[in-house]
Formats: sequence, structure tokens, C-alpha cells
Amino acid sequence: MVRFAGAALVLLAAAGTAAAAAVWPDDGTSRLEALALIETLNADLLGHDSATLTLERWCGAHGLASPPTVTAARVPEAETPADDAVRRQLGADAAETVRHRHVRLSCGGHVLSEADNFYLPALLTPEMNRVLDGTDTAFGRAVAALRFVRRTLSAELLWHPLPEGWDRGAALPPARPGGLDVPADVLRHRAILVLPDGRPFSALVETYTGEVLAFPMPPLR
Repeated sequence: MVRFAGAALVLLAAAGTAAAAAVWPDDGTSRLEALALIETLNADLLGHDSATLTLERWCGAHGLASPPTVTAARVPEAETPADDAVRRQLGADAAETVRHRHVRLSCGGHVLSEADNFYLPALLTPEMNRVLDGTDTAFGRAVAALRFVRRTLSAELLWHPLPEGWDRGAALPPARPGGLDVPADVLRHRAILVLPDGRPFSALVETYTGEVLAFPMPPLR
């Protein structure tokens, strides 16, 4: 869990894989603000083809790092073969090579997302494949020259900071001592990337972490 506590609005050092997280109070106002921010990020991701560039804009807008550069760290041990569902999404038969790349996208020490990417190397250039095989370059940046289009298959909120019915007059949660507990994962997207001619070449599962809120709670206007 990413831990937010108190009203001091300072950065804390979190243990394990969690990065430093800003402190948020646990009350109805902060929960409403958290929901609004996650919905804003969700809409931004849905409105743009590159998740990497969207996260960089998010990182810069909320001061997560300067400069707000998103970097990818590959997790080679997590590589798995494509199942039948992925092959159907890509239009790949059993004989066609499908590669898998699992990466963590980070900005300023904050792991913002984990992405599983299944792609068809035959539809990429040799240089793109070299970059993907030998470096930690984010997938969207590596294949940007393809001028791909992203088609979202699903977008799922994994955390609902407010109770059901809050938007129909239900009472907001009362303030609680301590800080706002944000789950490790808050949002998940499934998508395919397609070439200008409509051929799919990549199937994605992107899970966005609670670290997307690792900044001081914005002042209410």
C-alpha cells in the first residue's frame, strides 16, 4: 500500500518497491480529490496513443520529477508466451513469433505503471527490434516512427475511494486519523496498437500504481 498521512504535505520514504509518497489526509474531500485525479489520468490515457508520453505530462504537471522523464525498466524474468487470446487480438497464427516484454515505467523514482506488451517483431523495423531487445527504452518511444494508433479494449478503475452512491447524495466518509491508504494498483487498461493500415502489432495490459498520486494534495479552488 502507498501510505498517505497527516496534513503536513511532506514526502515520506516508503519501504520495498514503493517510492516516496506525499501525505494526504483521510477525509471525504481528499477522497473526492483522489477520485477526480484518477479519472483525469484515465481520460488523458484514453485520449492519447502513447501512455509513455501521457505519463511524462502527468509527471511534469504534478511535480513528480524534474525533468519529468519516464524511463522503462525491463523485467526479463517475467516474460511469458502469448496465449490464444493474445494471438487472436494480434491476428497471429500458432507459427508466428510473438514476443513479450514486461516493463515498469518510472518517473523520478516513482513506479507509475507496469506493462505487459505482446508484439509482432516481423512488423517492426530491425532497429526497433534491436532497441526493444537490447535496451530499456519504453515501447511507445521505440516504435513511435510507425505512427501507430491505440485502440483501448477496456479501462477499469481498481480503486474506488468513495462509497457507491456518493454522487447521488450518499454521505462522504468521515475524517479518519492517520492517512489515506491508496492501493498498490488503481487503474488498468487493455489495448491494442495498430499500424496506419489497420494491422494490429501489439497487445497491451497496463496497470497504473498508487504512485501516480505521490504528490501533495492540490489545494481546492
